[in-house]
Amino acid sequence: MSDRTEILRQLMKLVGISSFQILSDRAGISRRSIDRLRKGNAEALRYVDLAKLAKVLQIELDELVAKFVDSKFVDSNISESASSAIANLREEYQHLQQKLEKQKQELRSQFERETIQKLESLLLQLPSAAHAAQTNPHMLAKNILPLLRPIDALLQTWRISAIGTVGMEVAYDPQKHQLMESSDQIEDGAIAIVRYVGYMQGEKLLYRARVGKK
Repeated sequence: MSDRTEILRQLMKLVGISSFQILSDRAGISRRSIDRLRKGNAEALRYVDLAKLAKVLQIELDELVAKFVDSKFVDSNISESASSAIANLREEYQHLQQKLEKQKQELRSQFERETIQKLESLLLQLPSAAHAAQTNPHMLAKNILPLLRPIDALLQTWRISAIGTVGMEVAYDPQKHQLMESSDQIEDGAIAIVRYVGYMQGEKLLYRARVGKK
């Protein structure tokens, strides 16, 4: 068997790997497998390990096999076997990709179903309430407010909380508040009035509350 250590070192250098141990750790394979590769004995490795090495070294799997298979093993039968194995790996990879995409779609569908269920009363009743408000000038807006409760429940499920309430006096904090008018000047801690609420999701700021001078 011919030594392929220098070839491997050159490939490692191109991707910034300075030692065989680091290569072993990054690829998640044993040092023994690395040593087999250095000896041009790639056919002794599992193809899943070869695939890991190819990914870390940033070369095609068939190129890796060609560089590290001893010449006495490179005949038409071995080449055909290697090509078949590589094809199987690619097919398995595509299968996993399809499976992950299907799972992603299923999770999205589940999320949509759960969201629709939480908003069911709003979706069913709000159009009728809006129509009634348009045709009945004496209908009070407060009669529609109970229909908005599902939104509050949904926001709570998503850990989304409001920053202030409309009309609320707050100590101005530029981290949580945004002035309604860019020309307004207000010092940190000064009293401001909330005009539009903002929102937090846990500790993450989603929208600043828009405020104006008192």
